[in-house]
Amino acid sequence: MRRLIPHPGLSVLLVATWMMMLNSLTFGGLFVGIIIGILLPIFTAPFWPGRPDVNFRAGIAYFVLVVWDIIVANFQVAAIILFKRNRDLRPAWLVIPMELDTPEAITVFAGTISLTPGTVSTDVSACGKFLLVHALDAADPDAEIARIKARYETRLKRVFA
Repeated sequence: MRRLIPHPGLSVLLVATWMMMLNSLTFGGLFVGIIIGILLPIFTAPFWPGRPDVNFRAGIAYFVLVVWDIIVANFQVAAIILFKRNRDLRPAWLVIPMELDTPEAITVFAGTISLTPGTVSTDVSACGKFLLVHALDAADPDAEIARIKARYETRLKRVFA
């Protein structure tokens, strides 16, 4: 099965994208989407020689957690905007030490932080061991760093194990 579909996640994404672009659910459209979803990863597989193994169950759980955090953070940022005065905000630059070692895991980690309202990742250190993040309101920067590491980084280690 691995040889027929070298990148199953990419295949599913391609079929879903094709069906959304088609904007109709027909057998012919699904058939063409499946053909594209199988052939394109086969032709691009040589360009992905060292991709990491991904635990898809942990990845789905991580995705659900991130969606939940985005929803909650939207309400938190709305409350900050509506009810806090500018002088009460405590913006901070956070330097987060990372234990992640693959570029894919670091990219997902930085993207997760940027997708969550109220924080944005801005830079990865040259050595790849630190991530610079700006937080809109961080009363205790050390606690915020610990929360981000515990909530996202530990789970990403399981996803990219």
